[in-house]
Amino acid sequence: MDGTMAMQLPFIRPSRMARTSPHPAGEPCADDEVLLDAPDARLSPALVAAARDDHGPAAALLLATRVASEWERRDRYVTRLAAFARSRPEWLDAWLATAPQDPDALLVGAQLAVDRAWRSPARAELLREVSPLITAAARGDQRDPVPWRLALDHARGAQAGHTYFEELWEAAVRRAPHHYGCHVAALRYLATYWHGSHHECFDFADRAAQDAPADALVQALPLRAAFGYLVDGCGPEVPRERLDAAADRAIALSPRLPASDPWPARMRNLLIFVLVRLERWRDATEQLRLNGPYATSFPWDQVSDDPLGHFLRVRDDVRAAQAPEASWHPRSERGGRVRPGDH
Repeated sequence: MDGTMAMQLPFIRPSRMARTSPHPAGEPCADDEVLLDAPDARLSPALVAAARDDHGPAAALLLATRVASEWERRDRYVTRLAAFARSRPEWLDAWLATAPQDPDALLVGAQLAVDRAWRSPARAELLREVSPLITAAARGDQRDPVPWRLALDHARGAQAGHTYFEELWEAAVRRAPHHYGCHVAALRYLATYWHGSHHECFDFADRAAQDAPADALVQALPLRAAFGYLVDGCGPEVPRERLDAAADRAIALSPRLPASDPWPARMRNLLIFVLVRLERWRDATEQLRLNGPYATSFPWDQVSDDPLGHFLRVRDDVRAAQAPEASWHPRSERGGRVRPGDH
């Protein structure tokens, strides 16, 4: 049995509770060239068409990802299309009216319903009401893990018990043992269920990464655990070497992904965030080079209401720290001096 499929979530152990613009790889870009949440070359035409109330390109894009089993990209595209539909739902309404059984339309519709419910004060109640939409999306294509990622997110928001969550988890990894989105959903549930128990989160993330291929996004799951620890304000201290090991694993993954490309930008932005917190300026400089002109709202929106401006300030700080004879300490996200393990 696959290692990740066999891996159990530690629920039963006793514990405490814009636009795209190509930019040459590695070439420094000016502040006004940096793009926030830029879609990649495949998603961009679908968003442009959706703005014109044409769902055809979005339907073709998601069908292509399903046929080719491109589950990571499918997950990202579904999330972005649903986010667009929050303010411009007409194209999605027309798609669902035209093809009410289309697995791709159902999935975007379910993602949109969860997103809307999540922002409501009555979150748990509203999330229970959208369960049938997720079920319909999951029945659309039995191979697709993305509806199960959505079900895992839904269960966390609905405060589902760990037994039910583990049933969803087993169904998810049976379809795609190394799907990053499902693993992040499980990690976030663990962080919520055992608030402050960062060691359990690291254990889960490390096992998942060890079982995964070297070029799989799930190699960055320990980095996500490190981020959760660094921005949290409770729980026992995690040793510095464990944070460094999480960053090192993501650093090894980064060159395997395209440079100066929107697709891996979210992972690299997260890696830059963690490296800055750890004061690893040289490594942060290299990731900025690989990242090119692409800023992403996450993780900067977790510490600032202006994620693009914050990214640019962090970029300036990294450059200053690498300058000859630098004798000052760059700003932390909370102001003041950055310290290893600052959270």
